[in-house]
Amino acid sequence: MDAFEELELRCADAWPAVTVDKIGDWRLRAAGGFTGRANSALAVGDPGMPIASALREVCDFAHAHDIPPVLHAVVGSANERAIEAAGWVPNTGHVAGHRVSVLTGPLGTGAEGAGGATVLASPTAGWWELTVGRPEPTAAERHVLTTGEVGYGVAEVTGVTAGVVRAAVAGDVLHLARLEVRSRHRRRGLGSALMAACGAWAARRGARRTVLQVAAGNHAALALYRRLGFTEHHEYRYWVPRPRACEDRSL
Repeated sequence: MDAFEELELRCADAWPAVTVDKIGDWRLRAAGGFTGRANSALAVGDPGMPIASALREVCDFAHAHDIPPVLHAVVGSANERAIEAAGWVPNTGHVAGHRVSVLTGPLGTGAEGAGGATVLASPTAGWWELTVGRPEPTAAERHVLTTGEVGYGVAEVTGVTAGVVRAAVAGDVLHLARLEVRSRHRRRGLGSALMAACGAWAARRGARRTVLQVAAGNHAALALYRRLGFTEHHEYRYWVPRPRACEDRSL
């Protein structure tokens, strides 16, 4: 595999689906519909079978887990070209954006606690509220967001959870996700403080670099991360079959 695909695997390790199966190197993932990443087939490496057969396996897995069939492929990769040649199309209806920029950068610097940001060993009700919109998650949300070596970044302001982020270490990579700051507390450096706290936390666990996945259309977030020293490593896209090309064979 190339460096793009290797980094995709680290990101997948850091964002674990509820159910994972494999066809060759490809990972088939399902998590009750919570996030595109955890409910798509990660098409990196060799599926170990002809592409038409691999796509049929993706369809069967999706139907068995009651999720739409979706492929996640690195833009410009041989797998993406084969998927397109087989008649699949970009999933332009994906609410969060079907094309995603994968950014890499240095670990944040600064001590935990600076700027009111710290990394907790378990999530609080305030962390859940900002992360999923409720003080209690669904079973799928809990699994994806708490499985693995995970830290829960929290910034407190006068007793209120003003900002949060999820930090996960996979190999030498710190994977950051779900960075959120309440609107009335924005433009005060809380996002940067949270990232710095997570960097210090991850460095003690062997991480040497940070990775973020951001919708290519989220220009404000991309601008923020570039100011913090991040650059685009690669992009990936979500792909779906054409209508009636992925019928449920179990019916």
